[in-house]
Amino acid sequence: MIRGDRIFGAVMIVVALGYILSARAIQTSFMSDPVGPRLFPYMIAGVMIICSLVMILRPDPDAEWPAGPMVLQLGIALAVLVAYAYSIGPLGFIIPTAFASGVLSWQIGGRPLRAAITGIGLGIGLWVLFRLVLGLGLRGLPAGWGI
Repeated sequence: MIRGDRIFGAVMIVVALGYILSARAIQTSFMSDPVGPRLFPYMIAGVMIICSLVMILRPDPDAEWPAGPMVLQLGIALAVLVAYAYSIGPLGFIIPTAFASGVLSWQIGGRPLRAAITGIGLGIGLWVLFRLVLGLGLRGLPAGWGI
């Protein structure tokens, strides 16, 4: 599996470099803060590159890649996260966040009712945190629903 870690590390470096290139396209006005909106993507890409270099230089010799049902679970998680990314715009923040966190909570071993309650709590709680406490401009529900 040493080769798999190195391949994954190399792919992640390419992804991080693409992230840097896309962040360079972010337009800044002359009145923006001194740090600017590009700093966060650059920081994320930097951490990705460092972690990828560690994977390339010091691969795990005993790595076990998932097989069978675990691959299916990972595929479901990936599909949920992709659906989350596409649905957050038209559906607002609360509903997609509640659904995604509920499904992911259920996947990691939660009971269905508890996972649903967790999802709803996270959807509403994170919206309150981001919108009311941090002042971010998130739309809570789909347009026309009120929040």
